[in-house]
Amino acid sequence: MMDRKTLRIVYMGTPDFAVASLRALVEGGYRVVGVVTMPDKPAGRHGNILQPSPVKLYAQQQGIPVLQPERLKDETFLATLRALKADLQIVAAFRMLPEVVWNMPPLGTFNLHASLLPQYRGAAPVNWAVINGEKETGVTTFFLTHEIDTGHIIRQRRLPIAETDDAGSVHDKLMTLGATLVVETVDLLLANSGRINAIPQETLTAPGVELRPAPKIFKDTCRIRWQQPAKTVCDFIRGLSPSPAAWTEWIAEGAAPQPMKVFRSECLPETHTLSPGAVRTDGNTYLDVAATDGFVRLLSVQLAGKRRLDTKEFLNGVRHVAFAVR
Repeated sequence: MMDRKTLRIVYMGTPDFAVASLRALVEGGYRVVGVVTMPDKPAGRHGNILQPSPVKLYAQQQGIPVLQPERLKDETFLATLRALKADLQIVAAFRMLPEVVWNMPPLGTFNLHASLLPQYRGAAPVNWAVINGEKETGVTTFFLTHEIDTGHIIRQRRLPIAETDDAGSVHDKLMTLGATLVVETVDLLLANSGRINAIPQETLTAPGVELRPAPKIFKDTCRIRWQQPAKTVCDFIRGLSPSPAAWTEWIAEGAAPQPMKVFRSECLPETHTLSPGAVRTDGNTYLDVAATDGFVRLLSVQLAGKRRLDTKEFLNGVRHVAFAVR
C-alpha cells in the first residue's frame, strides 16, 4: 500500500494561489516528483526580462524538477511527463489539460477549484462570487474530465463571505482553505487506494437553481455601470478589488475625461433626484456618486498613471473636482 512518501505526485499550477497547496504537500512530507507550470513571462519596461511563475520559484527552492511546456500535447513534454511515473496529478490554477495528460496517472488527476461547484465554473470564480453578492463560497476538489470544471466532486469546504471582504481577502482565505483540502483529498485517495465514490455534479443541483458562471474578466468587464442599485455597484467594486479593479471615467469641467480605478466604496441608501453617475462632494472629505437608489461613497481611488489614494488625499490633490463620472 502506498503512503505519502512513496506516492509519486506531479503538481500543476502557476500563480500564488497554487503555491499554498504545493507548499502544504512538500511540508507534509508528500513526494512531489515534478511541477508543471507556465513558461516564464516577459517583464520589465522593454519586456526583456523573463519572470518565472510563483510556483516555479517555490519548486526550484525545494529542488523539484520543473516542466514549462508551450504546448501540452508536445511529444517531448509528454515523454518527460511519463518518465516521472506519477501515481497522481494535482492541478491548481493552471490551464485546461488535454486527455492525454489528465488520464496519464493510474490514480487520475484532480483539480482544486475556488468555488462550490457546480456554481461558478470558469476562470474567475472568486471575483464573480463577490460581484454577485454571495454570502458563501468555498473550494472543491474534483476529478478532471473532458468538459471544464464538470468532473465528479471528491470533497468541498465552505467559506462565509463577509460584507467587508473583497476579492483579495476571499482569495487569500480560499488559498489557505484549498491547501488544507488538497492534503485531505490526497489522504483520502491513499486510504482507499484511489477507489472513492466521487459525486456527479448534477446531483448537487437543486431543481430551479440557477448555475452562475465565472468567465474570464476583461477590461470592459470591469467598467462600472452607474445605472444600478448602490449595493450592486459596491459589490461589483469589491469583487474586482484589488485586481484587476473596477474603473470609471472622472469627468471634470475644463479637463479631459480620465480613467479612474475604484478599490473601496461604501453603500449609502438615500432618495435623490440626481442622474446615475452624478457626483456629490464637498471637495475635501467625501466623494459620492449617484446610483439608482442612493449613493456610492468612493473611499479609495487611483487616476491613470497616479498612485492609489484614500478619498481625502485624492481630493486634496486634484485640480478640478468632477461633476460626473461615466
